Amino acid sequence: MAVDPRTGHVEILDYLVVDDIGRIVNPLTIHGQVIGAAVQGCGSVFGEHLAYDAQGQPMIASLADYLVPLATDYPNLRVVSLEEFPSPNNPLGVKGAGEGGIIPVGGALANAVAAALGAFGVEPRELPLSPPAVWGLIEGGKKSKNVHLRAIHDPSSIARD
Repeated sequence: MAVDPRTGHVEILDYLVVDDIGRIVNPLTIHGQVIGAAVQGCGSVFGEHLAYDAQGQPMIASLADYLVPLATDYPNLRVVSLEEFPSPNNPLGVKGAGEGGIIPVGGALANAVAAALGAFGVEPRELPLSPPAVWGLIEGGKKSKNVHLRAIHDPSSIARD
């Protein structure tokens, strides 16, 4: 995870999903499903914000207002699917697959952002972790910890975990 403290932009340097789905019937399909689930999870962590008005009506009326995450937005996602424990509930040993790729994303990425921002003494407590939200965490941490950034031209000032 890399976080630019000047902008709040977060980049996933590497994300690995490991799952055991019993017997793999079609490796390409399972790979696509798990990557798709992880991308959906990344989208909810970094961009999705469902806003509602005072009457409880959604303020996002179309896909022009709602950014759907794409696999190309997160090129560093990898999947390893194992066949160690076949299901005992059917003769093929297959299990449902794909959905498990979304489950840990929010917690894993929020923790990675917290680790990358450890010098600022901040921990994300809500999603999404959009650049403005992350930047706000950094600014709040700088004020409370009196942390100063190095010169803007120093690339080593990017926080990494």
